[in-house]
Amino acid sequence: MQRRAVAVYVALFVLIAGGAGVLTATADSPEIGFDNPDFEVSQGDTIEVDGEEYVVAGIAEVEEGGGGHGGGGASTSIVATIEREMTVEQSEAWANESTVQVGDQEWRVEITGETPSEFTLVEVLDRQAILENDPQADNETVPRDDGEYVVVTEDGESTLVPAEEYFPAPEERAYATGDDFEYGDRTVTVDDVTADQAVVVWEATETESIEIEQHSRVTIGETEFVAHFSDASTLTLSSDIEGYEAQVTQIDQFQQYNGGLTRVLVLAFLSSLLLLGAAFIPSRY
Repeated sequence: MQRRAVAVYVALFVLIAGGAGVLTATADSPEIGFDNPDFEVSQGDTIEVDGEEYVVAGIAEVEEGGGGHGGGGASTSIVATIEREMTVEQSEAWANESTVQVGDQEWRVEITGETPSEFTLVEVLDRQAILENDPQADNETVPRDDGEYVVVTEDGESTLVPAEEYFPAPEERAYATGDDFEYGDRTVTVDDVTADQAVVVWEATETESIEIEQHSRVTIGETEFVAHFSDASTLTLSSDIEGYEAQVTQIDQFQQYNGGLTRVLVLAFLSSLLLLGAAFIPSRY
């Protein structure tokens, strides 16, 4: 009689385990997907967001973790990079009495007055080069009590020539706020002049890069998207954040439900084994 009861209970547990197993095996796991995404693009495609154009520069699988002495296996993830060319304003400040390189020449910045609206670039003469290129002049100036002189020898007779007379007058270039001129490989504009410095500005092109990972939320321009990779070459962007979160909730619920069925299956199987083992224990009476 005892073994008959055990058989009934074991059959019941087997029935429960079988039902749980069938439900676990046949249940379809929900997946993230968007019926009407904002964009579905591949490498090389362009998208326009808030009036700005972005190009999909690359979509690649990236290896993460593993490979070290820790023994963990490496995993891969998909990462996309989108880029756009943007114009930015750059600036440079020139302190009063500093020197700057404009063209092939060095210039000294001179600012006068307490509330100036312009500054002057004064050519910095290479006096040493001028002296070395003049066969009639000594290669060094000589100081005297009343100033600096250049020794010039003509027809065997040496003469002291005041340095300010010997050397040519330096070139001067004056620039006011709003003036443009060439500086390096660009055209700059005088943005501001104070007693301490002059500020020049220019426009330059920079590349803005945005990396996008699987199911990440990314802001492009002023719009927030959620990203999804259906495969290793296709990027889907959707601004339906609520729809994405609803799908995530649905997947979490499915996993909890499936996990519960798995536990029922295991418990039913173990219970069957326990009852069978108990049924065949010899009776002491």
